[in-house]
Amino acid sequence: MSKVAEIVMQMKTTPQNIRFSDLSIVCDYYFGAGRQKGSSHRIYKTPWQGDPRINIQNNKGKAKAYQVKQVLKAIELLEVNYGNKK
Repeated sequence: MSKVAEIVMQMKTTPQNIRFSDLSIVCDYYFGAGRQKGSSHRIYKTPWQGDPRINIQNNKGKAKAYQVKQVLKAIELLEVNYGNKK
């Protein structure tokens, strides 16, 4: 199993215990390089308009659980509607 797949599996089981760096790896894999790498936020471009938006925030090394859930929803939308099954 790839590292990204392992992180996604962990995101599904314990979204409140995901490191920001791991969430960044997943987002980079599915959505390309994020913008604003120098700040506490990273914003990713998606092929759709509106929600779910991909804006993740570093909270003392951890990702926020609601943002982890938004990323999971976006990955599902990407796979179902855009055929980007990675």
